[in-house]
Amino acid sequence: MPKNQPMVNQHNLWKTFFIFLMPLIATNILQNLSGTINTIFVGQMMGVNAIAAVAVFFPILFFLMAFVIGLSAGATVLVGQAWGAQNIEKVRCVVGSTLFMTLIGGSVIALLGVVFAKHILLALGTDPDVMHLSLPYVQWMLAGSPLLFLYIIYTSILRGVGDSTTPLIVSGMTILIGLLITPVLIAGYFGFPKMGIIAPAIATIVGYFAVLIFLVLYLNKKDHPLKPDRLLLSHIRHHPELSKIVLRLGIPTGIQMVTTSVAGLVIVGLVNHYGSNATAAYGAVNQVLNYIQFPALSISIAASIFAAQAIGAGKSDLLAQVTRTALSMNILVTGTLVTLAYLFSKYLMALFITDPEVVALGQQLLFIVLWSILFFGASSIFASIMRASGTVTVPMIINIFAIIAIEVPCAYLFSQWWGLQGIWYAYALAFVCLCILQGLYYQLVWKRKTIQALI
Repeated sequence: MPKNQPMVNQHNLWKTFFIFLMPLIATNILQNLSGTINTIFVGQMMGVNAIAAVAVFFPILFFLMAFVIGLSAGATVLVGQAWGAQNIEKVRCVVGSTLFMTLIGGSVIALLGVVFAKHILLALGTDPDVMHLSLPYVQWMLAGSPLLFLYIIYTSILRGVGDSTTPLIVSGMTILIGLLITPVLIAGYFGFPKMGIIAPAIATIVGYFAVLIFLVLYLNKKDHPLKPDRLLLSHIRHHPELSKIVLRLGIPTGIQMVTTSVAGLVIVGLVNHYGSNATAAYGAVNQVLNYIQFPALSISIAASIFAAQAIGAGKSDLLAQVTRTALSMNILVTGTLVTLAYLFSKYLMALFITDPEVVALGQQLLFIVLWSILFFGASSIFASIMRASGTVTVPMIINIFAIIAIEVPCAYLFSQWWGLQGIWYAYALAFVCLCILQGLYYQLVWKRKTIQALI
């Protein structure tokens, strides 16, 4: 990678965008696979109660991820702008400020989480039959959460300077370490003691610790612009002004994630009224949709980074070109995946479901909503481009409005009219409305603003 050189320019933007995007998509898919693999090991080697014990941590993890993904979103914008301005000193200041907040926040969460883990599990209504398994697992996962936070923050910041390959390498390493260590610790192979339910947690901690050490050695050896050397480490302290900007950009992202999560729980409750077949179909459809949404979200992340670098470089005139490139990429990449999912829907459903009736139901639901992922991708791109300039509040409000005022009430209403299928009509309608609203605000309001760098 050229030192201190922004990616965005008028020439070969499509090619540069595509080259940056592919590792980003692969990384997101690998990270999802990592959790799936751990769950498979636990289920196959320890049984249903162990799966239930691990599943209890998911809502806790989601709220923690809202905190760290919000921080990373804000930091990536600032890093991108500083990188676009070719100001490596500002890049280090942003990185140092973000790492400082991550270390402080992560340490507090780890300490309080371990101490109050039982109270948290009781508040979540954890089944007494699995409490003895859930408690140690959750305590170990929370104790290791600062490592997870550092990993997410640092890989996000690397993307901000145009490096999407290194995060892919370390993501592959975390999966490989998990594959090797988790079964060994669960069963006690090779003379290791049997660690039972805490095995996947320990494997996760070891994995993130190992890749962080690897990052230090690898980036220093490559003489990477963000190598964690003495100069960068000296910037890990409180930078009041930078911290305020990072939080101002990041908190709306966290709020949006929490709102989406709560709405998801409401929808699941509605689906459950239609019986276990409906719930199974819902789970299978969501698995497929997730793998199609990952590329769409990856395109929006790439768009935000390219836009931030353009703003930092004082080339706001390139923002429209970045937006067009991202929207075209959404049609090409997401559109191709949507088409393939339509063509092979039966086989995709059969990966998760064996009952032919439920496979047919899953296909029917998938057909209703698949096309609307293109609109979801476009809305994410509009919001990401605006976030790169510091405009985050209105896009967040639009997103929450689409969830609270369209998706959830329409899911209830349409389910009364058309049964289970109505819930997926509501999803599709919400995605289309979200795209229209974000697009209108982007075109009619945001584009008329004077765009300036935040730092």
